[in-house]
Amino acid sequence: MLYLSLALLILALLFFWQSSRQQKSAGLPGGRVIYTDTRAWGSRLEQPLFDAKLGLTGKPDYLVEQKGQIIPIEVKSGRTPEAPYDSHIYQLAAYCLLVDKIYGKRPPYGIIHYPAKTFAVDYTPALEVSLLDLLAEMRRDDTRTKVDCSHAEPARCVKCGFRNVCEQKLA
Repeated sequence: MLYLSLALLILALLFFWQSSRQQKSAGLPGGRVIYTDTRAWGSRLEQPLFDAKLGLTGKPDYLVEQKGQIIPIEVKSGRTPEAPYDSHIYQLAAYCLLVDKIYGKRPPYGIIHYPAKTFAVDYTPALEVSLLDLLAEMRRDDTRTKVDCSHAEPARCVKCGFRNVCEQKLA
C-alpha cells in the first residue's frame, strides 16, 4: 500500500511538472487556463467570443484566469519581430475588448507569444479608443460600393482574394 501511494505521488508530481513545462513553452503566465482555441492541451475547441453590439467575434488562443483577472494570449508561429506587429496588437486588443464585454472583467494587459520572445501589451484606454476607431473605419469601408485598390505591389495583387472579381487587377 505504501509503494502504491508513493508511486501515485510520483506520478502526480510528474504530471504537474509536465503541465507546467507545456504552459511555459506556450508562453502562458501562471494561472488557470479557462479557454483554449488550440488542440495543444487535448481539449475540445471553445466557441468564439462574440459581442453582437460591436459585431465583433474572436477566438484567442488562450484565456488565463489569474488573481481574478482574465488575460488573453495570442500565440504566433512566424518570425519573431523586435516589437509586436500593429496588426497583432489590434488583434489582441480586440480579444481584451471581448473579454471585458463578455466576462465583465477588463484585462489590464494581453500577451503575444512569438517563438523567441513574449510581449505583454497593456490594454490602455487609448488602445481601446484606437481599436474602436479602427472597427468603425472598417465598418464604413465595408459599406462602400466603389473601392480603388492600391496596385503599388504587383505580388500582392496576384495573391489577392478579390482578384477574380476585380476590375482593376494587373495582368
